[in-house]
Amino acid sequence: FRSTQRSSGRVLRLYAINKHSAGNKKELVILGAGWAGFRLIKDIDLAKYNVHVISPRNHFLFTPLLSSAASGTLEFRSVIEPIRRVHHSSNYHCYEGGVTDINPSNKTVTINPNDDQDAPFELRYDRLVIAIGCDVNTYGLPGVAENAYPIKEIHHARAIRKNIINCFERASNPNTSLELRRELLHFVVVGAGPTGIELAAELHDLMYQDLFKNFPQEIQLDVQMTVLEASPTILTAFDQSLQDYTRKVFTKERIRLRTETSVKEIPDPHTVVLADNSVIKCGMVIWSAGIGPRKVIKELRDKIPVDDKWKKIPVDDFLRVKDLKDVFAMGDCAVVSSKPLTATAQVAQQQGKYLANILNKIDSTDEVFENAEENHVLKPFFYRHQGLMAYIGSYKAVSDIGDVKIGGYASWLLWRSAYLTKLVSWKNKLLVPFDWAKTFFFGRDISKF
Repeated sequence: FRSTQRSSGRVLRLYAINKHSAGNKKELVILGAGWAGFRLIKDIDLAKYNVHVISPRNHFLFTPLLSSAASGTLEFRSVIEPIRRVHHSSNYHCYEGGVTDINPSNKTVTINPNDDQDAPFELRYDRLVIAIGCDVNTYGLPGVAENAYPIKEIHHARAIRKNIINCFERASNPNTSLELRRELLHFVVVGAGPTGIELAAELHDLMYQDLFKNFPQEIQLDVQMTVLEASPTILTAFDQSLQDYTRKVFTKERIRLRTETSVKEIPDPHTVVLADNSVIKCGMVIWSAGIGPRKVIKELRDKIPVDDKWKKIPVDDFLRVKDLKDVFAMGDCAVVSSKPLTATAQVAQQQGKYLANILNKIDSTDEVFENAEENHVLKPFFYRHQGLMAYIGSYKAVSDIGDVKIGGYASWLLWRSAYLTKLVSWKNKLLVPFDWAKTFFFGRDISKF
């Protein structure tokens, strides 16, 4: 444990920063730089706030294209944006770490830096925004956290890609038995939501379009891809016709879909035990079966309210945390009590944009905001659904946008166009199509690094 002297010195130094920089500006502390937090960071008015961003990673991750990075279709750097580059201002500060305590009475947050050599420190706030997202939901199943590969961060995508190539390398070894080879080349994805379906599709493309061209032909017939889903349906939020189309495409591409199949445990990295006690042997297990609250939300239940049903921070229609003055929450870690919304990137991004607009409008004396509901000066948050899209492999996608329900090549073009326009910087808007072109003409890099 770090010495008290070192820790307190760090705390006092940061309090001094806050006090010196305050002036007429309020101290705005933002916890998290995901879809909600990053949009807030981009749109906040630095003329009104000294902004302090705390995030365990120093970049924003464009999660819809994470599966493409895992397969090597895109380079890892093409789907991330450094948060320090958003603003170049003396009143914009970024700290790499995680929150360990929130003290609403003193209006402070305690931050634990990522590097163990650095002592925890405190930041004072006038307004606090909690946008820390969610974590991978293991549902308390034995072995999932230890033995399955999650798909939520950029290092997860890197690990998945590396292990798939490693499985092919081991399978091509002349000393590898047929039984072991079939095990190594069986890849299991748990969860048939958009993330699981897209990941299975992208990995299928990696194998059939690139790995098969560069590994012995005799191992190709041993490759299997299985997607496990506990519910009766896949892509539950999509129209039934698109679910059926996805099933048809997966069947053609030899991707096995097993619905109404629950996982009981994952005792080791190469074994999945199902609810009926049957066993699947495989080269790796990828877990994309949903999200759950971050550990810090559970730990801070006595400091901030947590909805028992949703396991999230309850907020009102203005994204204010109930019973806590000057504290807001948004994104996957929060739930609007009057109308719970699905935890998606577009919900989080719209909330970030909305809250930035609200915070930029709030009167310095706070009366406008405190009485917003009564005097109708500010409008409550309203979510506008923009549709759903998912890549399903082999240059095909499904799109569910209002009355438009399409699948196939045209939908794939729409999918790519939509995400290209959503990228937040011109740098990545150039890198992503360059990566697509490079993959199309030269194939994916199959180096293991």
